[in-house]
Amino acid sequence: MGRQKQWVVKLSDEERQQLTDMTRKGVLSARVMTRARLLLLSDQGLLDRDVAERHGVRPATVASIRRKFVEGGLQAALYEKARPKQPPKLNAQQTAILIAEVCSTPEGRETWTMQLLADRLVTLGVVDRISDETVRRTLKKTRSNRGKFRVGVSPR
Repeated sequence: MGRQKQWVVKLSDEERQQLTDMTRKGVLSARVMTRARLLLLSDQGLLDRDVAERHGVRPATVASIRRKFVEGGLQAALYEKARPKQPPKLNAQQTAILIAEVCSTPEGRETWTMQLLADRLVTLGVVDRISDETVRRTLKKTRSNRGKFRVGVSPR
């Protein structure tokens, strides 16, 4: 006989029509379209494994979409929540110090390396620790170079 489903999808006529329209128009992302189709098939009472086979997803995905629908409604099942972003490692003042260091000449070298810049920021007490990759990404975002190329009008 099988076990009773824990999260049963019961769509209203309005929700069913909305999902049907979404799947027919094809202007949404593939992920949202697939979720809409999974909800429509789940509303028909099909087993998770049957729904999963039809759309090439895992049964756990079908169960997850059903759970999100029951707990949070149609919008929660179709669209993902915004994920929290990690705050930047360097604030504006620390970035300014990094750029000032890049514009200077390192002792005993011709140009800065990312690791030298990271070590220099720690030595100056700007940050407790920082990786060379964070330095590279910060400089790339600010479009700074390490003094290797001339900035400004190109010599022709």
